[in-house]
Amino acid sequence: MDAVTVSPKYQVVIPLKVRERMRVKPGQKMHVIAYDNMVVFIPVRPIKQARGSLKGIDTRIERDEEDRV
Repeated sequence: MDAVTVSPKYQVVIPLKVRERMRVKPGQKMHVIAYDNMVVFIPVRPIKQARGSLKGIDTRIERDEEDRV
């Protein structure tokens, strides 16, 4: 596990191993979530990367009649 230091401007550098593993690029947006006693960074990915990730899911749903208007 790598340790980082928070700068006076509250910035941190993501270690190289983590950047490579997560394919983080300069300027990329990140979601930041406070979870229990942790800070979690989740890379924002383009929606096109999700295409095909739910292959085989049944998209037929029953709707109420008022939803069809």
